[in-house]
Amino acid sequence: FALTSCSIFSSLTSNTIITPNNAFKLGDNKHGSFSVRLKNVSINDLTIYEAPINGGKHSYVNVKPMQTVHVSVDDDTALIIENKSADTASVYLRVRGDIGLSMGYEK
Repeated sequence: FALTSCSIFSSLTSNTIITPNNAFKLGDNKHGSFSVRLKNVSINDLTIYEAPINGGKHSYVNVKPMQTVHVSVDDDTALIIENKSADTASVYLRVRGDIGLSMGYEK
């Protein structure tokens, strides 16, 4: 019980770089729910959305430079951060909840 209880309050922080016309995928695997505080520290807008691992996409948000957003992500759902610009993007992430999340990039 103590280990399960502690894992609920787990967190991680990251400064993530996303190359031009690329996306970062957080949680494209089986997992519990998590929340993300994301700050766009880039010079261009970023698009974030949720993508359940069984298919589909929803909850699109446009994140302006220096804007911070908070997102709650359901079980077995990935958070996708898209950089559609010709410049490298950077985001600060603070993730809470289930942090047994896959992380990777896609074009």
